[in-house]
Amino acid sequence: MDELIIIGKKAKLASAQLAHLNSDLKNRVLLRVADLLEEDAGVLLKANVADLEQANKMDLKGAMVERLTLSDEKIAGIAEGLREIAKLDDPIGEIEEMKKRPNGLLIGKKRVPLGVVGVIYESRPNVTADVAGLCIKTGNVCILRGGKEAFHSNRAIVKIFHKAIEENGLDPNMVQLVQDTTRESAVAMMKLNDYLDILIPRGGAGLIKTVVENSTVPVIETGVGNCHIYVDEAADLEKAVSIVFNAKTQRPGVCNAAESLLVHKDVAKAVLPSIGASLAKGGVEIRGDKITCALIPRAVPAREEDWGTEYLDLIISSKVVGSLEEAVDHINTYGSMHSECIVTENYSHAQYFLDRVDAAAVYVNASTRFTDGFEFGYGAEIGISTQKLHARGPMGLRELTTNKYVIYGSGQIR
Repeated sequence: MDELIIIGKKAKLASAQLAHLNSDLKNRVLLRVADLLEEDAGVLLKANVADLEQANKMDLKGAMVERLTLSDEKIAGIAEGLREIAKLDDPIGEIEEMKKRPNGLLIGKKRVPLGVVGVIYESRPNVTADVAGLCIKTGNVCILRGGKEAFHSNRAIVKIFHKAIEENGLDPNMVQLVQDTTRESAVAMMKLNDYLDILIPRGGAGLIKTVVENSTVPVIETGVGNCHIYVDEAADLEKAVSIVFNAKTQRPGVCNAAESLLVHKDVAKAVLPSIGASLAKGGVEIRGDKITCALIPRAVPAREEDWGTEYLDLIISSKVVGSLEEAVDHINTYGSMHSECIVTENYSHAQYFLDRVDAAAVYVNASTRFTDGFEFGYGAEIGISTQKLHARGPMGLRELTTNKYVIYGSGQIR
């Protein structure tokens, strides 16, 4: 596709400049973008209204609309995230593991940008700002291919980045938005090996699966979030009720929301009615096994597919298990290796759960909703990786870098 070839060539040229900018200049750009986002909030909200009108015509519902919608509060949050990124230490140029060999060579690792980062994503204008901000800080050029449902919002945000970049005398092509939002442009981007160093999909299971299966560009998979809360036999039950309610209802349409509840049989009678009453206040539908349905009369019977479903809605599956080991086996069978939590006051049970559960983030007595770049102190995130190669969990600055070996000699030959 001609548009992507042109974008790719511009990205490579911009990369040669951005990769070598000093931290102060990169931070000035980020801080200026943050100010402009707040100053031009009215422009962003107007663009967002156009997207919401289009979303209504497309009959988008629930989580998609919630993630698409901007507000003064959300814009302020995006701006604050960029300011936090500016405060963080710049990893680029760090020398790690410098060692002197017996022959006198000094060998170390220097942290450098990945190069050109491509991101394909859906319905989340904040991703545009988060990705561009993280990439600028780490010296990476980004090519953004957002969904058609958020096109006007994404374009408005990118224009603000361009204004801030140009005010600082830099190449605006370090942040580019693909104008074509058809499926063909996404497929073409997956084959852009000559220009992209990495491709990151952010969206629903369908999008992620398509990119992973079809991309010839190296992919970092940001995964689906089928997150579990396990209430152990040694749990503080009041704490359990609070954690389950927060993890499910605080923002149900995101990947770190809880989708499944597991409860030890010895505390099921004591805690499930309270959890059921709490979730009822939040409008949550419970799909449970036989014991859950007996203890929470309004629960509906769960089907096999419920155990592996990311609802992204006010729905949760619930199952009573006979042991900690059964809970861990269930999570490792049906989970998506995203975020998992045990509620317990037993240290050995907590350690077993931490050791045996295979996930990017494993919690003891805390909501899964904390799996987030901002909450982890990264300012923002480019995504939450559920794979094991290169990066795992919330991807902040260091995850957008690689290393090259630097070797200092004094005339050594082999």
